[in-house]
Amino acid sequence: MNALRRWLLSGLLVIVPLAVTAGVLNWVIGLLDQTLWLLPQHWQDWLMAEGQFSGSNRIRGVGVLLTLAILLTVGAIASNFVGKRLLGWGDALVRRIPVVRSIYTSVKQVSDTVFSESGNAFRTAVLVQWPQPGMWTIAFVTGAPGGEVAQHLGGDAFVGVYVPTTPNPTGGYFVMLRRSDCIELQMSVDAALKYIVSMGVVVPGGPASLPVRGANP
Repeated sequence: MNALRRWLLSGLLVIVPLAVTAGVLNWVIGLLDQTLWLLPQHWQDWLMAEGQFSGSNRIRGVGVLLTLAILLTVGAIASNFVGKRLLGWGDALVRRIPVVRSIYTSVKQVSDTVFSESGNAFRTAVLVQWPQPGMWTIAFVTGAPGGEVAQHLGGDAFVGVYVPTTPNPTGGYFVMLRRSDCIELQMSVDAALKYIVSMGVVVPGGPASLPVRGANP
């Protein structure tokens, strides 16, 4: 029975990461395949048609290649002088449309901060007391308060911090804490995210940093 249990656990350790990875990749590829509607209709009909032998002519992953091609094309256009002028005119036009303006401006500010090479979002992992004193968690500094918020809080005494949830870090809380209440960590953002997603199982530094069971204190 001990051997069977050991084999079962070993099998789970091998299969579960592979299954989860395959599931995530399948979801991403399926999501990106939605860009196929940009292709001519007869191409879409061929890709979605039922084949006589294979059952379907659809080739999985074409949407990924199409998405990459679109991103590279738009990036190349946006990087030259004419493209920048066109994007500037389009940006000014969108900002004049009610309702759309507020959504577009908010999303653009976030994307410029996160994806820009000069952006500072999620560049530093910190240790903070959350959700109450005496309880600690890992968070990420997103910047410093500005405008009216900074006037009320007192300048540079506070920082904006994102506290992610576990095991899904895409949900969380944005709070402003005193700099003195944040302990800056040396670990990278990627290592901190793995630590959060694994609920503390994947310790930054690897297995060597784990305490040895039965070792003397």
